[in-house]
Amino acid sequence: MARKRRQERPTARTGTETARKETLMTTKTEVTTDELDALRSEINGLDDELIRIWQRRAAVSKRIGEIRMANGGTRLVLDRERAILEKYRAALGEDGVQIAMLVLRAGRGPL
Repeated sequence: MARKRRQERPTARTGTETARKETLMTTKTEVTTDELDALRSEINGLDDELIRIWQRRAAVSKRIGEIRMANGGTRLVLDRERAILEKYRAALGEDGVQIAMLVLRAGRGPL
């Protein structure tokens, strides 16, 4: 979808610098900077939540590894890791595999 940029400029009649409102035009909708600001704010909140969840998942995974090893188990359970990789692939496609690899590494460290 092609986007065109248009800026409203102050008129010569006023002679004063007024706030410029940028409007993005698409073939279907007109999006104002207010809406863009709101959406960017939502993205920032989602990023904060993803970081919090990522850190919590890594901590839980590390603790599971500690418990497993303390009980004589292995550091890794490959069947479990394969299941996680497949879950991410099914939900997100091939990019999901890359995300899953990073998620797994965050919890267990590099191999």
